[in-house]
Formats: sequence, structure tokens, C-alpha cells
Amino acid sequence: MEFRRVPSLPPYVFAVTEQLKLELRRDGADVIDLGFGNPDLASPPVAVEKLAEAAAKPRNHRYSASRGIPKLRGAICDLYRDRFGVELDPETQAVATIGAKEGLAHLMWVLVEPGDSAVVPTPGYPIHLYAPILAGATVIQVELDGSNDDLYDQLADAFVRSSPRPRVLVVSFPHNPTTRVVDLEFMARLVALARDNEALVVHDFAYADVSFDGYVPPSILQVPGADEVAVEIYSLTKSFSMAGWRVGFALGNAPALAALARLKSYLDYGTFQPIQIASVVALNEARDYPQEACEIYRRRRDVLCDGLARVGWDVERPLGTMFVWAPIPEPYRDLGSLAFAVKLMQEAHVSVSPGIGFGPGGEGFVRFALVENEQRIAQAVRGIRRALPELSSAPSRSTAGS
Repeated sequence: MEFRRVPSLPPYVFAVTEQLKLELRRDGADVIDLGFGNPDLASPPVAVEKLAEAAAKPRNHRYSASRGIPKLRGAICDLYRDRFGVELDPETQAVATIGAKEGLAHLMWVLVEPGDSAVVPTPGYPIHLYAPILAGATVIQVELDGSNDDLYDQLADAFVRSSPRPRVLVVSFPHNPTTRVVDLEFMARLVALARDNEALVVHDFAYADVSFDGYVPPSILQVPGADEVAVEIYSLTKSFSMAGWRVGFALGNAPALAALARLKSYLDYGTFQPIQIASVVALNEARDYPQEACEIYRRRRDVLCDGLARVGWDVERPLGTMFVWAPIPEPYRDLGSLAFAVKLMQEAHVSVSPGIGFGPGGEGFVRFALVENEQRIAQAVRGIRRALPELSSAPSRSTAGS
């Protein structure tokens, strides 16, 4: 039997390093996993306690609402009002999703179809590229290089040179994997671009609360009138270390969210209701948690960046996300990102993500995830020093600034 849609997906590059990691661990190797961006911090205790309490009540075991219980939609709108100064209607401008990926993927189903196109920067998080493809659309990839002004010009050019005009622009800042950040003025330019081209901006705001050194990520919905042309995806995964809970939100443009809610009513009954109830508590009573998590990630970032600098591998110190995006050092650049990641795994016992897994624009880089404690990250640096002797023999240099 011939299957549909799945053949359009390329081989999953990360499966190569994942399989090697498993093999090495079976052989007794202590592999430090800085590859998969899977938060290792505990979820807020107040949410865990509420989950246990709610799960003990049989009435919460029944089907829930596919767009989220009212209190959950109200809680995310309260957070946006207090955090970003954005007023949202919980009835028409907020849909709870089963994690950010589910929300983004199903949003594409109602926004594009065969014959349509979407503009997506590369490198990027794989779902940004493949959600439009799985919905049948053509993806116009824009290289995410140069300055933010250069990036905007390339995005604008993609609309000018494409026929028919793209219906969707998918962006995400702070950006995974490159850690690029933007300001509110840049968001305003994207809103204007979408309005001029009768398109919709979908902003994946997964790292809304993970930022450092005074940088504050802007919500696209802070731009006046943005809800006319934008949907923002927010998640509890990184902000509240609730990755396995699968709680996300689609916010903003009411007509798009009404279409998403209608589609979801045919597909699911929402996240397990005790999880939704506990998420309300996290949003209302654990507002300080993201800042505490940020401080942990900042310390880990500094241990990694400073350690790599001492090895002779200078990397940019990111202002956002829980990642470090590192160009492959010159002596090893010809290997390519996958072979270089394999080398680090085999010789340093450190797992990283090869840049090519994030699209063609990611070749020449690897991504470190800050998901091990400071001691383990320091151990990883020592392993890298041993695995990359050509760097270890070079004079020490200071870490590049952001």
C-alpha cells in the first residue's frame, strides 16, 4: 500500500545520534545528553500537588473541552494582560492546545491547503517547516542570516516574488535553534508585512520567558492591531518546565482561532482535565517560576560558553532560549554537522544536535541544549577538550559577546 504525506518527510537526522547514544550507553559509556531540548527542571510543586488532588476526583476523568476549560483560557489571558499588557477575550481569542506542536500543526490545517504557500525561515524547528507541508502547502524557505534588517528584507522579498502570495508567515523568537532575538519594532514590521499582503503571522513564542542579561522577549500581540493578522503560540513547556504535560495555547486572531477550535472539536477532547486544572494553578500561583528557571539556565549557559572558550571554541552567548548555537570549529568544519556530532558522541561522550537537522541553513553548526546541571556541563567541556585536540592546543580566547 502507498502511504500519503509521510513520504514527504525526510529521514530524521536526529535518529542517527539518538541511536548512537543508546548504543554507547548500553556499552556502559556515560554520555552527557546536550542534544534533545527536554527540560530537566521539576515542574512547579504547586501544580504537581494540584494535579494529584484533581486526578483523585472521578468527575475529572471524563471528556474535557477540546478548546480548554474556561478557567484555563481565562488564566492565560490574565497572564498576557499582566505580563505583556495585552487584552485578550478568553472566549474568542484563546484556544488551549495539546502542546505547542499540536496547536501549530492543526492551525496549519485551517490556514493552508494544496496550492497555497507559507514562508518559513531556515534553519528552524522542524515542525515550523513540516506543519505547512503536511497540510499540503508549499514552503518558501528564507535563510536566517545577516542582521534583523536583512532578515526582514528577505521575508518581504519572499512575498513580492511569490505567486500566488503566501498565506502564512511562520516565525519564532527567541529562535530555536539559532537563539536569534528581535525587538518589538521588528514585530511591528512583521504585522505590517502581513497586513499589506493579506497574510497571517504565526509566532511560536515557546521561549517567551527564557531570556537573559536584561533582554525581554516581546509578544507580537503587543503590536497595536496585531490580533487582526497574527496568532501567537504560547506553551508551558519551557516557561514552567511542564514539557510532558502537553499544555499550549493559540492566541490572538479570533477568526483563525474559531476555525482551529472547530477543527479540534472533531479531533480531540483536549488535555486530561486534571492537567488543565493544575495548569491554571501554575499560571496563577507560580508566576515567579520562569524567572527562577531562567537563572538556572543562565548559569548553565555561562559554564558552557566559558568552558568552550577555554578549549578554544568561541561561541556566542545567547540572550534567549535554553540553547547555545555553535559554529563548527574551523579544523573540523569539513566533517559537516552530522559527522561532527557523531565525533563528539564517540570521542567526548557528549550528545549535541547536528545543525543540518534544522534545515539546510543549519549546516556548519551544532546545537547544545542546557538540560544538564553545571557539573555535568563542565564534565562535557572536559570531554570536548580531549576529543578536539587541535583546539585544545590553541591559545585560550575569551567568549564572544552577544
